[in-house]
Amino acid sequence: MDRLTSLAVFGRVVESGGFSAAARRLNMSVTMVGNHVQSLEERLGVRLLNRTTRKVSLTETGKFYYERSAQILADLEDADRAVGALTSMPRGTLKIYTSTHIVRFLSPVIDEFLELYPSVSLDLNIGERMIDMIEDGYDLAIRTVPPPDSTLVVRKLTPWRHVLACSPSYLESHEAPTAPGDLKGHDCLQYSYYPFGDEWHFVSAAGNQENVRVHGTVLSNSAEALRYLAVNGRAVWLAPSFVIYDDLAAGRLVRIMPEYEGVEFAINAIYPNRSHLPTKVRLFIDLLAERFADHRKWMT
Repeated sequence: MDRLTSLAVFGRVVESGGFSAAARRLNMSVTMVGNHVQSLEERLGVRLLNRTTRKVSLTETGKFYYERSAQILADLEDADRAVGALTSMPRGTLKIYTSTHIVRFLSPVIDEFLELYPSVSLDLNIGERMIDMIEDGYDLAIRTVPPPDSTLVVRKLTPWRHVLACSPSYLESHEAPTAPGDLKGHDCLQYSYYPFGDEWHFVSAAGNQENVRVHGTVLSNSAEALRYLAVNGRAVWLAPSFVIYDDLAAGRLVRIMPEYEGVEFAINAIYPNRSHLPTKVRLFIDLLAERFADHRKWMT
């Protein structure tokens, strides 16, 4: 028999003063109550209760065992209540990894989350490397491309596309490309973690996919560095829409080859597993999904 259940039944017999009263309180047969107590006595090799036809009483050993087991059961109930409190009200440290160019969208969500749940603290790390979430102990990663580890859980926050762009000054000395094949004659800024390497992928207005292998003088894992070079007329860049949105609006960059758009990607919330997801992680992801939905119109 389950030992904890037997302890609980034994305690109820002591507190009720008999097997029948305990059985009524536990909604259990008298025989089953007796079996639980007998199971404990056989396991311990001692008699815990003196039984008569009218009542039961604790032996000396039974009195000691009851006091200790009652404390154990009380501690277990406290632990259950504590876990329940943790699952209903998030607390503790939430460890997140994200890319540099997502920080400006993530920061308002973090601020709102900490205001809602003041018992949570945040450990935010920023970079471009491909982390090992399990090894590095992260609760959550917010990334712009799917993870290489297929065992991770991915929740899509918002779709986005690349935009081919350059500065107005670049076009003063270079003819604007009108089709993917034209890019072979241009210096192209390349992002190290672009999923297709040096082969840029496009979708035409007719819905056809066209790919072209490009070359350039700069390869970097920093979107901010590539943005700076593009704005200053260095080269053509297949840029994430959310990175250059303000530059396009201000005219620092212009969209080129508008009949072709980049293939669709997504900003994703990535976490190690779905079972027993901590409340702090689940609530933060839910808030992320709600807030990032506001960005979908211009990210695509």
